[in-house]
Amino acid sequence: MKKTLLAAALATVAASAAFAAPEKYVLDASHSQILFSYNHLGFSTTWGMFSGFEGDVMFDQENPAASSVAVSMPTKSMFTGWEERFGHFMSQDFFGATDTDMVSFTSTGIDVTGDSTAQITGDLTINGTTKSVVLDAVLNQVGDHPMAGKPWAGFDASATVLRSDFNLGKFAPFVSDEVDIKISIEAMKAE
Repeated sequence: MKKTLLAAALATVAASAAFAAPEKYVLDASHSQILFSYNHLGFSTTWGMFSGFEGDVMFDQENPAASSVAVSMPTKSMFTGWEERFGHFMSQDFFGATDTDMVSFTSTGIDVTGDSTAQITGDLTINGTTKSVVLDAVLNQVGDHPMAGKPWAGFDASATVLRSDFNLGKFAPFVSDEVDIKISIEAMKAE
């Protein structure tokens, strides 16, 4: 009898653990963007964007602190809205980017701060330099996508980084060293 109860208890614990494990979600590249902005000489705010990038979210809806995220994109996928600015960013003044250079973020920890908020700490690699960054994140929605008919999740996040930390400090402080980052992503549950 004791063996039967123990076996039943272990089966229940194993089933609960399997149910609560993080599930893989794949970024929807068509609805995920990273915007960045900086102050230009005090006269304007200049914007740029990354879109169409790849990444995975291991999402644990029951225990969000057990979730993780990994995202990467080619440096040359940056969109600045002006060809000459893009060319200058890719020059030796800033990125000196090749076709294989990547920007990436890999989470190292998640601190849940509210029902739908968290601080996501991770390693941000830009221009061959890796620094720890904290993203203020919000879970926008989780549920079945009305058109795709499968589980979907949406998140927003923001952070401020110093470009000089990534060896991109040319013209600072006249062109602001601080770069504001705003992220909005959608991710679909992997098959």
